[in-house]
Amino acid sequence: MGLRITDEMELIKDFKILKRNLKKDFSGLKKIKVALMGDTATQFLTQALRASGFDREFDLQIWEADFNQIERQVFDPSSELYDFSPEIVIIYQSSHKLLSKYNKLPPGKYASLADTELDLIGNLCAQIDSRLHTKIVYYNYTEIDDSVYGNYSSKVEASFLFQLRKLNYKVMEFSISHPNFYLLDLSSMQNKYGKCTFFQTSIYINTEMVLSIDILPAIASLTTDLIGAMYGKFKKCIILDLDNTMWGGIIGDDGMDNIEIGSLGIGKAFTEFQYWLKKLKNRGIILAVCSKNTESIAREPFEKHPDMVLRLDDIAVFVANWENKVDNIHHIRNILNIGFDSMVFLDDNPFERNIVRESIPLLTIPELPEDPAEYLEYLYSQNLFETVSVSDLDAERTKQYQVEAQRAVVQQSFTSEADFLESLNMLSIVRPFDNFNIPRAAQLSQRSNQFNLRTVRYSEADIELLGKSEDSFTFSFTLEDKFGDNGLICIVILKSENNDTLFIDTWLMSCRVLKRGMEHFVLNCIADFGQGGGFKYLKGEYIPTLKNEMVKDHYSKLAFKARDGSWILNLSEYEIRPCFINKK
Repeated sequence: MGLRITDEMELIKDFKILKRNLKKDFSGLKKIKVALMGDTATQFLTQALRASGFDREFDLQIWEADFNQIERQVFDPSSELYDFSPEIVIIYQSSHKLLSKYNKLPPGKYASLADTELDLIGNLCAQIDSRLHTKIVYYNYTEIDDSVYGNYSSKVEASFLFQLRKLNYKVMEFSISHPNFYLLDLSSMQNKYGKCTFFQTSIYINTEMVLSIDILPAIASLTTDLIGAMYGKFKKCIILDLDNTMWGGIIGDDGMDNIEIGSLGIGKAFTEFQYWLKKLKNRGIILAVCSKNTESIAREPFEKHPDMVLRLDDIAVFVANWENKVDNIHHIRNILNIGFDSMVFLDDNPFERNIVRESIPLLTIPELPEDPAEYLEYLYSQNLFETVSVSDLDAERTKQYQVEAQRAVVQQSFTSEADFLESLNMLSIVRPFDNFNIPRAAQLSQRSNQFNLRTVRYSEADIELLGKSEDSFTFSFTLEDKFGDNGLICIVILKSENNDTLFIDTWLMSCRVLKRGMEHFVLNCIADFGQGGGFKYLKGEYIPTLKNEMVKDHYSKLAFKARDGSWILNLSEYEIRPCFINKK
């Protein structure tokens, strides 16, 4: 989670505490090679990043370029950067160095600073892309107002502040068209924590260090949140308490007419909180309710209160009863079929938070402030919902989980699983990656952790390259049934190996569709493709992670034979596996 920092002393203390991680045992953590390049001193940032990575179960193996050597490292094909071959490149070009460039320009060139700098950024990225298969994290520019024009600087294109803001906007535009380029918003961080905390003049003058020691834990936390999202560590669901969390008061005692919500008094805080939740839901975050209440009473505000922003159709799973919350959260998790580490629990009651925290340690449980007016600012500071991808299908996620809950109820009426599956009338569209499904395919690659045989992460740019490769073959699978359409739920990437073998580079699937025979349908499809292409074998590999143990026996269950650390299926002996899914 992000750091909530209130003053400079707390920041300094946090950096000292954070550094203790550097003495801990990193063995067993996921190794990620990171290159850090800056036009200012970055030694302490390197320490903060590596220490923060430990908290997220990453062994960040950081190579740090010498001071102000970005261009030499990038444009020299024999440089240490390319010898290191990082998975992630972090570039920090500071506003202070940009101001130095601006100061040295002839007055007639002031208005071209942003365009010139953007060209340099584009050239840096193009050079890195041409030599490395990597992701680039670029720190944007904090604001410096040199006060030459005062407030009139917004009307003077040649002013430094105008150029600085223009550059930040243009870099955002650049990131849209470059999928492997990710911005980290230092400018917003400076606005949040204050320039006096972010930058200390005396330290900069004497050491060339722009980022103060005080702010490094927050920057490192935000950076490793972003890296975590690249490697599948992010939150998918918020579980919500109701009384004094979603509205003021206790619905069972006060009645619907007397709960606090709306535009007056403290009710405004709860309304704005709900608007935030609604935006998260529209982005694809699952909302669930877990409340100690009589269900009919708990549902009433969602159904009838005119000031409620959230309605029942915004909630994927609604659980309200008098059972303990730990059991109810387990029930919600079983319906959603996602890990506890992907879930956030929000409850105003410290007693309930502590009980749940002790019983489900993987669940993220923020310490909500006592004053509801502070809920949002506190939650903003936590950066709980970092992401590296968004697709048009995200807005449908709540409906899909609601439908899944309906399936679970109907399934209980069947004594035979086969009869239940046959009754679903399941259909799948199978097609290669294309411009329409690449964003969702990339998102699945980045998000899927449990049903993921090798856990190789691909960005949109990576997948576009795979589609152009003559030795790679891509498959996307949708699934719909009589209850509704689940959308794209599975991807497979095959690579030609030794002319007679298809290596299963990627096979991953959304856990929403487990136990419906989809793995049999997929194998039938790729085996048919292999046979039609003259291939003799399918070769699979299982790489264990902390989260994908559920598929450790995947290939053995599908009749692959173990051989030299891999799994082999002889296509000449393959028999179609029975399933209840038909091609659409």
